Amino acid sequence: MKRNFLLFFLITMAGLVLLGRLFQLQVIRGADQNPVKNAAVKVEYEFPERGYVYDRNGKLLVANQLSYDVMIIPQEVKPLDTLEFCTLLKISKEDFVKRYQKAKNYAPWLPSVFLKQLAKEDFAFLQEKLHKYKGFYIQKRSIRNYPIASAANVLGYISEVNEEDTKKNPNYQQGELTGSSGVEKMYDSILRGVKGKKYLHRDRLNKIIGSYKDGIYDTIAVNGQDITLTIDSELQQYGELLMRGKRGAIVAIEPSTGEILAAVSMPTYDPNEMVGRQRKLNSVRLFGDTIGQPMYDKGLNALYPPGSPFKVVNALIGLQEGVIDEQTPFYCNHGFRYGSRTKEFMGCHCGIVGLPIRLHVAISESCNSYFANTYIRIINKYKNSTLGMDAWSEHVKSFGLGNYLGYDLPTGQKGLIPDGKYYDDRYQYSWGPTTNISNSIGQGEVSMTPIQLANVTAAIANRGYFYTPHILKKVNKSSINNPKYTTPKYTSIDPKYFPPIIDGMEEVFKTGTAKWVKIDGIDIVGKTGTAENFVIRNGVRTQLKDHSILIAFAPKDNPKIAIAVFVDNGGFGSTIAAPITSLLVEKYINGKIAPKRKWIEDRMLNLSLQSIYEKKIVLPAKTLLD
Repeated sequence: MKRNFLLFFLITMAGLVLLGRLFQLQVIRGADQNPVKNAAVKVEYEFPERGYVYDRNGKLLVANQLSYDVMIIPQEVKPLDTLEFCTLLKISKEDFVKRYQKAKNYAPWLPSVFLKQLAKEDFAFLQEKLHKYKGFYIQKRSIRNYPIASAANVLGYISEVNEEDTKKNPNYQQGELTGSSGVEKMYDSILRGVKGKKYLHRDRLNKIIGSYKDGIYDTIAVNGQDITLTIDSELQQYGELLMRGKRGAIVAIEPSTGEILAAVSMPTYDPNEMVGRQRKLNSVRLFGDTIGQPMYDKGLNALYPPGSPFKVVNALIGLQEGVIDEQTPFYCNHGFRYGSRTKEFMGCHCGIVGLPIRLHVAISESCNSYFANTYIRIINKYKNSTLGMDAWSEHVKSFGLGNYLGYDLPTGQKGLIPDGKYYDDRYQYSWGPTTNISNSIGQGEVSMTPIQLANVTAAIANRGYFYTPHILKKVNKSSINNPKYTTPKYTSIDPKYFPPIIDGMEEVFKTGTAKWVKIDGIDIVGKTGTAENFVIRNGVRTQLKDHSILIAFAPKDNPKIAIAVFVDNGGFGSTIAAPITSLLVEKYINGKIAPKRKWIEDRMLNLSLQSIYEKKIVLPAKTLLD
């Protein structure tokens, strides 16, 4: 009797424990349980359509096209005719094994991409036979399409989320697409949308028997939002066309807003090359080109000496510090002699010998001697060179130089604007303004990116302030009013000092170094530049052909465009950068090139510097130019 009671008691207690556990799992914890971790649940994802991208005039830059991926759930795969299946997918048996093992290692119970982006004709053929291959299914998704083969460096590209990404972000699923560079990366959260999920219940035989918990966890996909960029696609394409056969960068900004109108980096590539089944091969080729570097955005990353355009910044500092005025004269005897017993010499090509040179002419004729004297006066105004250099550096940095500008693209360089400590550390406090006299003409240690110099040009166009350059204009139909991009940043230079500088820059296109490419009816203001180009080869500092540079804005009053052009190894700024700049300005403001200037356009379109890049011509050491 006692034994029967004990047995009954034990059975009852075990039953209560089981019921309690079931109650805990299904009632108490059931509401919070992640259905993905339930072995009886299959998850199907619905990928949203990525947002479209338009230029400032509503022209479509980035669209979508339908793609078909073969998905696999490894634990559901049954024995199959591997040879037939591989023939259908146009892959080898070794490739099949590799792909299967990768998916199994990732998660045997979760779906992952087995073969991506089938061609439409392959999909139609495979769809009829796929029922024979358990554990495999087709998933539709949209991939990028670029109607205009332009602005690849700005738009960027998308890549598959990898295992590392899924660890960092649980919302990612391996194999889905995310922005990897450019606008696609910077605004991925806006463009990507939200994927939908459908949870399906399976029985013990792994057959789908309906929605899990009547679909309470199911969500629908939300498409990404469309965005409008500040880029003018026609100007962008025209800039890329003019730079064909050349290397370098062009950045154009609207001074009144800081909106980036064009950002050309050459050489470039067709953005469609980073989409589809050929993407992997193209990627290896493009990233493997370490000479032309088509995947490297020179407008944001390449550091150049600014050359003669930097002279106008030194002139503004000289005026602000009160060490020169518009009538201050300096003399030039084919250059500037300095150093111990005037042994050092910095050459000049202004051609004005024995006559007093004042600010207006110094800018238009690009006199090295004038700006060397101005620089020395700025540094010597202070108690010692360190303090003078610090004051100079702070003025320069107020133009947005020597630091990241804060624009909304995911790459860039700070550049270098040295201060007193920089030279104290290098020369152990034994230095003076002639030690770094090359800073006066935009050589020496000074370096900046094309977008930084374009921003300096916008600040001059605005007579002393600038807006942080940016690429995003609208999300859907709503304009962006981010204070970061709508609040002006003021330089340390009083607005009253800009007019005489601008007048001198206007003369560059009237009677100065760029007079041959002036535009009838447009008051264009600018400064040509030629930056010396050195590389270290086998431990020896070697001089290559100079870079051709020009900054400009137009019209003079109420400017609509500020631009910086860099042509690698292009020589004098007046020969290549100047005509390219004038053509871009005319195209943007007038919408076309005047017939009388077609010869300039033809000359630039047909000009290639490829022979220079291939031969890597080395020039003998010489004096600084322009």
